[in-house]
Formats: sequence, C-alpha cells, structure tokens
Amino acid sequence: MTISFDHSYARDLPGTYLRVPPDSAPAPRLLLLNQTLADDLGLTLDPADVVRWFSGAEVPPGADPIVQAYAGHQFGGFSPQLGDGRAHLLGEVLAPGGQRFDIQLKGSGRTPFSRGGDGKAAIGPMLREYLISEFMAAAGVPTTRSLAVVATGEQIWRETKLPGAVLTRVAASHLRVGTFQFFAARGDHDKVKALADYAIARHYPDLAAADRPYLAFLDAVIARQARLIAGWMGLGFIHGVMNTDNMAISGETIDYGPCAFMEGYAPGTVFSSIDHQGRYAYANQPQILGWNLARLAETLVPLLDPDPDRAVDLANDRLTGIAGHYRTEWTRVMRRKLGLFGEDAGDAALADDLMTAMTGADWTLTFRRLADEAALRSLFEDFRAMEAWLPRWRARAGEGAAQRTAASNPAVVPRNHKVEEALSAATEGEMAPFQALLSAIQEPFTATEAFTLPAPTGFGAYVTYCGT
Repeated sequence: MTISFDHSYARDLPGTYLRVPPDSAPAPRLLLLNQTLADDLGLTLDPADVVRWFSGAEVPPGADPIVQAYAGHQFGGFSPQLGDGRAHLLGEVLAPGGQRFDIQLKGSGRTPFSRGGDGKAAIGPMLREYLISEFMAAAGVPTTRSLAVVATGEQIWRETKLPGAVLTRVAASHLRVGTFQFFAARGDHDKVKALADYAIARHYPDLAAADRPYLAFLDAVIARQARLIAGWMGLGFIHGVMNTDNMAISGETIDYGPCAFMEGYAPGTVFSSIDHQGRYAYANQPQILGWNLARLAETLVPLLDPDPDRAVDLANDRLTGIAGHYRTEWTRVMRRKLGLFGEDAGDAALADDLMTAMTGADWTLTFRRLADEAALRSLFEDFRAMEAWLPRWRARAGEGAAQRTAASNPAVVPRNHKVEEALSAATEGEMAPFQALLSAIQEPFTATEAFTLPAPTGFGAYVTYCGT
C-alpha cells in the first residue's frame, strides 16, 4: 500500500514551517480506522500500515513531515508564536474528485513550537475529536475529519498517567487566521501575500480573476465563517476555544479540545475549565466570529488597496457587515430547524421569540418535539410562553411540519454524559461503549433511544478540558 502524497504547502510557502519528524510510538495499536473517509479519499489502507504510519512509528513513503508556524489571539491576548506543538503534517492527498486534503498527525511528539509541552496526547481527547467531528460531518456542518486513532503504547502525564494516542486528522487545509497573524506581526507582508495567494488558489480559486482578489478573499472567508458559526448555533454546539489559531481559512470546524453540546438552553453556557470569563460562551460565539475576522482583516489591509486609508475603509466596511451576514445565516438555519417553507419577513422574529420561550428546556429535544405538544410539555417547568408561541409556528409552518422538523433536527447528539462514559471506558481499554455511541451519532436523525435523553439529574455540572 502507498499513499500518493503531494506537498503544495511546503513547496509553495517556504519559510512558513520547519521539517520535523514525528516521535516513534513504542507499541502502536489500532483503535479506530475511518473506512468511509478512507474510501472518500481514494485510499486503500492496510491496517498494519495504518498502525505504523499513523502512530509515528514509521514515516509513510512519500511523506515529508513538517510543522507549521502560526500565531494567535488566545482568550483575547496575542501570542506571536504558537505553531504546531504536537502535530506533524505528513502531506496532502488528492481525493478522486480532485479536492486536496491535508493528512496530519496530532499527538505525535514534541516540536520547536511545543513551548515546554511533551507534544503527546491521551486516548480520551483524541477519541473525543474523532467522535465529535464525525457527528458534525453527519449533521452537515463543515469540519475537519478523523481518519484513524492509534494507541501509542506509552503512558503520558497529565493530572495522572494516561494511555497515549495519535489521531490522524484530515482537513481541507490547516491555514488559520493565526497563520496570517504570525507573518503580519513580523512585518513580513510578502509572506502574507503568499499565504493569501495560496489560500485563494486552494480554497477560493474563482477569486483569482477578481478585480480585487484579496478583498474578495476576505468576503469569502467572512461568508464561510458566518455560515459555519450559524451551523454550530443550530446544534447547540459550544466550541470552547475560539482563538484565532483555531479559525480555519477553509471554513471548517477545527480543534475539538474543550467542546461540548448544550442541553438545557441557556445563552451563557460555558463548559471549558479555562474560560473563566465566559468569553466563548454559547451566545458569544457570533461576536467572537466578528472579532476573529477583524484580526484577519488587519493582516490583509496592505493588500486591499495601495492607499492605506482606502484599504482601512474597505476592511471596516466588510467588518461592519459581518453581523448582518451572520443574522442571515442564522435565520436560514432556524427556518430549516422550524420546518418552514420559503422565506417570510417574520421568520427571524419567530425564531427569536422561540429562544425566549424555551429558556431552560432541552435544546435538541425541543426542536424534535415541536409537532408533539404533549411530549414537548414534559421538557418545560413553565409552558405558558411556548403555549402562546406554538400557534404562530403552526400557522407559518403549515402541513407536513412534523416530517420536516424530524428530517432537519438531529435526534441524537453527543450528549455529554454519554461522551464521558464512552471515553472513560476507552481509557480503561473497553471500546464497546465508544463504538455504540459512534454508531448512533453517525446516524443522528434516527432516534436511538439509549442516546436521545439528557443527562440524569445526578450527572452534575459538566466541565471540559483542552486535552493538552
């Protein structure tokens, strides 16, 4: 078996990376292979090769491992040098349809960007990324994917000893807002231009012939990111670490460290143990979308117009429109979730009023049960606001709303208590609970009874960790 690697990033963007081999895993063992994704990529993978190549034990033939440089605003504070501290980009593959994808190892060892870390990862966080990214893909939200998880056979230290693992991540690319920031912060505008040209060629090729290609590029990234965050909001997804180094230029969800799904609707919901101020709370994600995109726009200003004042005006004009872009995308998501045909001027207000009425009720089940009032009532302590709202929805949705809402709203999401049960068991060497949950979330619109209900009362407050 061979993988036909290409290396356009390394070839076209010298000076943006370092060549560093992954660490060798002492006793690798395959935990998961995403055969469906392998087929989509046109890869015929032998499990024995997967174990060696996707653990770091052996560099695959044709691979050229590099670690990428980037910076980032982390919880609002700028770090001028971050980079791949525990990841190695093996190269790129071209899928049968011609689309280019990165193949990256995560948890594969220390690099010059590790900042004192060990460069390793534990089984639990790697399986979390595999699980949640597979759900996002099944739910139709743009995302990086996971091709494999291989246990390394070594123990790593966090609060305690944990079994190590390497995840193979597949991404449209690993270009981030932070990649642009790294070079802009150093005044290297030639590198910023080279990054923008590469990003346009790889992700937005139609823009190359635009009158103002870099302004069109900014517009396109804004549009994709607005659609992405609206998709998150529709699922009750809380990313948890929306730093600029975790915003992909491709418009995919990337980095599933402290993420989780909201159960009872509460706009201020935060799960991450390090988000003490609630910067990345559920309701704040659209605002952080705009903040992060402003940081991208800052890096592109020298490319937008030869006149610096005009360039700033162009950037600011785009940034002031982000809220409207997001509102349009959110309304589109809500129309689908509410089973509405066409567009009506009152749709956004209808959705807004639902948010007010459903406070505290289970996010996922409320949408699934809109057409079943008896079942819906059981989710509410006080049903009066919903009782007043439902006739408005019925009048707007019309016939067939029950079928449309069932087709548009997942019955199964990765419920936090089920995720923890599965990851705890897997850490102890028992993969069956994880496999059962994975099977359920890969068919999210099919109601699998064991995975549809909220956490039991005794589960308590849920806290997530970055997994580093």
